[in-house]
Amino acid sequence: MKGRLITIEGVEGVGKSTNIAFIQSILSERGIPSIATREPGGTALGESIRKLLLDKEQQGMSALTELLLMFASRAQHLEQVIEPALAGGKWVICDRFTDSSYAYQGGGRGLPLELIARMEDLVLNDFRPDCTFILDLPVETGLSRAENVGEKDRFESEHTNFFKRVREVFIARGQSEPRCHIISAEQTLEKVQSEIHEVLKSMLETD
Repeated sequence: MKGRLITIEGVEGVGKSTNIAFIQSILSERGIPSIATREPGGTALGESIRKLLLDKEQQGMSALTELLLMFASRAQHLEQVIEPALAGGKWVICDRFTDSSYAYQGGGRGLPLELIARMEDLVLNDFRPDCTFILDLPVETGLSRAENVGEKDRFESEHTNFFKRVREVFIARGQSEPRCHIISAEQTLEKVQSEIHEVLKSMLETD
């Protein structure tokens, strides 16, 4: 049986890591093997690109360079990790994927969404996630939560309006893409995970 790709998206501080662990626990209870990974990153090359992208010393990086680096990491990630895992019957839970490129490089940086769509087609062909959870939270709340995590990276150091534009694109994609499920991260963790669980049950019932 071929695996499934589940991606988790959202602005800073929405609780992606906590809910990735929850999804893996649900799959484990069902006896379904899974791996958790992240973007940018997921491979040795991808992690090197991640360090470059998050480095606050790289403030002069152009938006297009940033986009190309994101997709370079993604191409390696797909070939080396995601596609082999899916072919082997594992479910892959990925912390960010292409929707983040639309949100951060499109909404945040202002690159044309059509350009990102062309990059998506080039790198992914017709491959898309099976399910995407967009954890939604007001930007100010998310940034306040993220402040407790540690020193800010290049993205986390952006201004509030940057993240508001990011959130707008996430919401727009969540409303236009059938695979996407927008879940309010303002709710209690129990309620958030209850909603995630319902979607997972629906996916598992169709297998």
